[in-house]
Amino acid sequence: MSFRPACLALALSGSLALAAPAAAETMLRIGMTASDIPTATGMPNNGFEGMRFLGYPIFEGLVLWDLSSSAKLAGLRPGLAEKWEQDKDDKKIWIFHLRHGVKFHDGTDFNADAVIWNLERYFNKDSAQFEPPASGISRARVPIMDTYRKIDDYTVAITTKQAASYFPYMAVYLLFTAPASFEKAGKDWAKVAALPAAGTGPFRIIKVVPREMVELARNDGYWDAGHKAKVDGIRLVPLPEPNSRLAALRSGQVDWIEVPPADGIPSLKSAGFEITTGSYPHDWPWLFNMAATNSPVKDVKVRQGLNYCVDRAGLVGLLNNTAEPSVGWLKPTDAGFGKPANRYTFDPAKGKALLAEAGYTAAKPLSFKVMISTSGSGQMLPLAMNELLQQNLKEACGVNIEFDVVEWQVLLNAARATPDSPALHGTMALNVSSPSSDVGVMARYFSSANFAPNGFNFEQWKDDKFDEALKTLAEATDEATIDSAYKAAHERLVDNPPWLFIVHDLNPRAMSRKIKGFVSAQSWFLDLTLVSMQ
Repeated sequence: MSFRPACLALALSGSLALAAPAAAETMLRIGMTASDIPTATGMPNNGFEGMRFLGYPIFEGLVLWDLSSSAKLAGLRPGLAEKWEQDKDDKKIWIFHLRHGVKFHDGTDFNADAVIWNLERYFNKDSAQFEPPASGISRARVPIMDTYRKIDDYTVAITTKQAASYFPYMAVYLLFTAPASFEKAGKDWAKVAALPAAGTGPFRIIKVVPREMVELARNDGYWDAGHKAKVDGIRLVPLPEPNSRLAALRSGQVDWIEVPPADGIPSLKSAGFEITTGSYPHDWPWLFNMAATNSPVKDVKVRQGLNYCVDRAGLVGLLNNTAEPSVGWLKPTDAGFGKPANRYTFDPAKGKALLAEAGYTAAKPLSFKVMISTSGSGQMLPLAMNELLQQNLKEACGVNIEFDVVEWQVLLNAARATPDSPALHGTMALNVSSPSSDVGVMARYFSSANFAPNGFNFEQWKDDKFDEALKTLAEATDEATIDSAYKAAHERLVDNPPWLFIVHDLNPRAMSRKIKGFVSAQSWFLDLTLVSMQ
């Protein structure tokens, strides 16, 4: 007589179904370059790394990035607004038609009232919900915002200060938090993150431990069925020191790190880790403090001369070919690069000649201080890179550079300071990595209407030909005019440079081979819903 356990016999007979073993939860662990957890109220600090990990995955905008492909520059797609258009009678007015049926993570409704409430939070200092840090970020990213109003429960109108064909590329940076989060926290933004705050995105925040980690969980009720997350959760860990990130990946403490140290890439590859790279709209420059009292970089010849003094190939070698030389805001292969008169190469003789014309010689060398960070979003490996630049400029052109080393968020705050602000510590340049993704970014960084602290034109750079080209572009509707004006504007950025153009990052990441589905989008941002783990 054969023997079978009773439970098995019952299961086989259909009297009792065996429960399938529960699938193990998948937690994706990411080592960030930030020194702290980005703020978690719905408008994160820490630059675009903050937006990448604690912005878009949780809190969304009316307009979203399309991050599904690595083959082309990321464009836009509908987000919390299913469509939008310029008013036919007034190009300064944009009408956004909101998506129906969207819920915040706390179950409250997303609608026009929530949109207006958040816009008041950012742009009305007299509103009860005004959040100064988030306002500073939003005003700098959307400097042309004027007024806004509710048309009906699912339609809002936003008016810009001037006609701007590129406004949707600015609207993408305005994120929306549930008004109920603010009420639940006793109308105190400092307490909102501890709730945690509710957004509408594919992930929701479940735990925040400052300087240690933040945990996200999949939002199973996400409104977009085509973009539901594949992993159960994400743990974000701040690891600002490159070798600490490397050690955390090797030891299995994390599954993925941002910006692996360049000298560690060969050993990571040989150990079976995946190294991903890809071109994206990134600049790693020095931003000149041109408007400071007695600034040596006021003179265009100094700025041009310095651009001829940089050994970009040497820096790319230091980075193990995870970057490419930068000779303008855009790359020479970009359609909008144009035909500037200057094509910067490593030409110390030409660089020294231009510096001499400006009065700086071996007897009177050019000397100034640069503020740099220890880490940060898009900052690559700032300490090693800047040390090499310091040596390069001294040996090639006799330029003496001193550094003021600060944390990334301190550097970002400095970029919104006025030229002689004590916060700048007398620095004549800032090493702030920056995007070059679209005309909206170009306008934010270089239009003379956007001088810091109201916009991102830290340099207070004013070029009449650039402003005229930007105006033409903003008011145009035909592609030929837009393309021509874009090239003309970029040519001025090269020939009258507000920046020292150094390199473009190739976006290196190192990750476990368990990670599948990752797309290295041509963007500063990522679609984390595509990622799975096996």
